[in-house]
Amino acid sequence: MTYVDGFVIPVKLSDKEAFIEHARKADQLLMDEGALRIVECWPEDVPEGKQTDFYRAVDRQDGETACFSWIEWPDKATRDKAFAAMMADPDIAAMPYPFDGKRMIFGGFEPVVVLEKGNG
Repeated sequence: MTYVDGFVIPVKLSDKEAFIEHARKADQLLMDEGALRIVECWPEDVPEGKQTDFYRAVDRQDGETACFSWIEWPDKATRDKAFAAMMADPDIAAMPYPFDGKRMIFGGFEPVVVLEKGNG
C-alpha cells in the first residue's frame, strides 16, 4: 500500500514559472529519496465556494491563487526519511520559496480506496 502527501499552496499569479522551477528542483530530491510520483498542479477550474474552497483554505491574498500538489510514496517510512533529507539539504534551504509556506495546507494520508485502469 502506498502513502500520499497532499498540499494546497498559495502562490502569486506572477510567480508561476518560479513555482514550477522550485518544484522541479525540490521534487527531484524527493524522487531521488524514494517518491514514486509527484504531481504539481496550477489551477484551471477551481470555483470559489459559498462556505469553503481552496482559496479560503490558504487565505488567498490579492494576486494569488491556490495550487494543489501530491506525492505518492511506497510507505510512510520512506516519506519520513525523504523529508528529513530535504530539510537537511543546504541547496534546498538556500532556494527562494515562491509561495507563503505559513499558509500552506498539508498532510499525510493512508489510501483507503484506490481505483486504477488496467495496464492492458
